Amino acid sequence: MSANRELLRQNDPRVFDAIVGEEQRQKHGIELIPSENYTYAEVLAANGSIFTNKYAEGYPRRRYYGGQKFTDIVERLAIQRAKKVFRCEHANVQALSGSPMNQAAYLAFLEPGDTILAMDLSHGGHLTHGAPVSHMGRIFNFVRYKTYPEEGGRIDFEELMVVAKATKPKIVLCGYTSYPRDYDYADFKKVADAVGAITMADVSHIGGLIAGGVMRNPFDYGFDIVTTTTHKSLRGPRAGLIMCRKEFATAIDKSVFPGLQGGPHMNTIAAVAVTLGKARKREFKKYANQVLKNATILAETLMENGAKLITNGTENHMMVLDTVKTFGLDGKVAETTLDEISITTNKQIIPDDPNPPLRPSGIRLGSPAATTRGMTEDQMRQLGKWIVDALQNHQDDDYLHGLKQEVEELCLQYPVPGVE
Repeated sequence: MSANRELLRQNDPRVFDAIVGEEQRQKHGIELIPSENYTYAEVLAANGSIFTNKYAEGYPRRRYYGGQKFTDIVERLAIQRAKKVFRCEHANVQALSGSPMNQAAYLAFLEPGDTILAMDLSHGGHLTHGAPVSHMGRIFNFVRYKTYPEEGGRIDFEELMVVAKATKPKIVLCGYTSYPRDYDYADFKKVADAVGAITMADVSHIGGLIAGGVMRNPFDYGFDIVTTTTHKSLRGPRAGLIMCRKEFATAIDKSVFPGLQGGPHMNTIAAVAVTLGKARKREFKKYANQVLKNATILAETLMENGAKLITNGTENHMMVLDTVKTFGLDGKVAETTLDEISITTNKQIIPDDPNPPLRPSGIRLGSPAATTRGMTEDQMRQLGKWIVDALQNHQDDDYLHGLKQEVEELCLQYPVPGVE
């Protein structure tokens, strides 16, 4: 045990015990929530570093406080690496997480009441893409487009063009939190260009897959702004990146600071720099490729065993399982059942879900975390079978206990990075 951990154990045993408990939970079970991952040990070291102590309002070489030699070094490294990884002209690495990241992008260019064209939340859009309960949903006028689930989640771009011309959005936003497909960025660009809108892609879920070269990069299609969180498929700390064309740089930077935030979290920016350094390596490209392979196999296994998936499969790292149609269970019951066998998922609304968000009709699954631990196609097939078995036998406690033992035996063969 490190000296710092021992100090924590001695001085605050309740917090220490909770940390140890979480380590054991992660070690003995498997995370299949597509927005979760296991970060690198090096990222944990940077995120818990002495940079936590330092206030650094401003930007490199333009700080409001002294003593910035080393903060400037790590922030410039993070910026340079982000630009290389995502092939962009400018990057802001100060966003504290995904929600303020998107808020800063909106507020850089829009006035209250302006229109944003974004994906409907039940069809895959994120809370920050115009949920009425969010502050952004109250400030801006979000017009939402939908998909055609019965046609594999197709987006009708002719229909989208009609809506755009009628509503004149200032931003055309593509991005998702539960849409198991890649986007056709070229068609979104055509729609935006037709109405003079800014193109923005929130790739928070697939940022690592874009960095790894296995999914499309919006900048290759002329997009203006791309945002991504740095955890999820990138395997970094919880933070956000805002990347853009150079003519948008000043507006973005001013919107983040001083517009929305004060001092950046330099410990997290150091961890982001480490993450982006990792993303440039050949091993990360192999990892990203395996994430897609594993997701494909998990989806196929579920469908082969009778599960109904939204969009009938996946083109990325995630899938949405309609638990009501498949098992007669709402998503909350399904999530709780899988928790009992040490498989962590999250309840999820499905397109035009008749059920409320806390008892929706599905669950969401993803492959990044399992892939991080070294699991490949064989393990994904087994996990898929266990998921179906558990949900089919959700009232049989003895059966679930047996499955839990099998899941935990498998998980112990694949260590969690950074866990002692």
